[in-house]
Amino acid sequence: MQIIPELQWRGLIHQTTDGLIEHLQTKRTVYLGIDATADSLHVGHLVMLLTLRRFQQAGHRTIVLIGDATGMIGDPSGKNEERKLLDQVDVGMNAFSITEQITRLVSVIVVNNLDWMRDYRYLDFLRYVGKHFPVNVMLTKDSVKSRMESGLSYTEFSYMLLQAYDFVKLWGNYGCTLQIGGSDQWGNITAGIDLARRMDGEQLYGLTCPLLTKSDGTKMGKTENGALWLDANKTSPYDFFQYWVNIDDADVRQCLCFFTDLDMNEINALMARHESDPCKRIAQRRLAMELTNRVHHGTPRFGTIHRSRLDLSTVRA
Repeated sequence: MQIIPELQWRGLIHQTTDGLIEHLQTKRTVYLGIDATADSLHVGHLVMLLTLRRFQQAGHRTIVLIGDATGMIGDPSGKNEERKLLDQVDVGMNAFSITEQITRLVSVIVVNNLDWMRDYRYLDFLRYVGKHFPVNVMLTKDSVKSRMESGLSYTEFSYMLLQAYDFVKLWGNYGCTLQIGGSDQWGNITAGIDLARRMDGEQLYGLTCPLLTKSDGTKMGKTENGALWLDANKTSPYDFFQYWVNIDDADVRQCLCFFTDLDMNEINALMARHESDPCKRIAQRRLAMELTNRVHHGTPRFGTIHRSRLDLSTVRA
């Protein structure tokens, strides 16, 4: 399939860099980054993982980068205050858990940025990477501007350099030319594109998806107990199923587009059935069944892990 038209009708494109449609006429390598800041993924991650899966179905090679290094720093994007810093053991355990989830959900290569950052000397990083970052440009990024009044530590300010370097590193190691992420990641993605141009003269590309929100603009995937997790021990399959059965009629079409493989005609037909008798919640029940089966019912692991640190004994050491 042609990936951009597919993403467009599903409402999965928020921003793209210029020239992306032409770039994707040839099969490319695409990556999504997920920081290891929790021991489970949530439904916001699932939107992006399934979007990455759509690239794979269209014939592109796909990578998930687990952020042990970036997870120990903290992304200021979308946050009103400083994140609590995690130590290497906690981040390593989180990385192990979410890698298990990822490889059950999507067919991808899994890499970890601590593999190239762990032995990087601070002075070398400043000389090799930091010199290519104009501070005045960094200050224009939303993730920085939004925190200037409330406060932003140098640690979180440096996050952008690390993520940008990840993109450059994946270009060098895998020929990766496209990074995808949520709309709050646009500043980090474009920083990586700028860094590749300044360091190597390479043209890379970016695409963001809208954040998962309800029709009233509030964040979707929040429950009385917090986030809607993909880990059955944190959100039970029953509660997971019930969440989707109970979403508003105004939100169900978007969720069918974001989370299922149903095509446009199938979704239109399902919505027509639903609208003829909304009390039966036909569309919500189909969505709940599709999502719960995907997340909880024995999907085989088929990701390729290009990483040496998944041995927990190594993490604890």
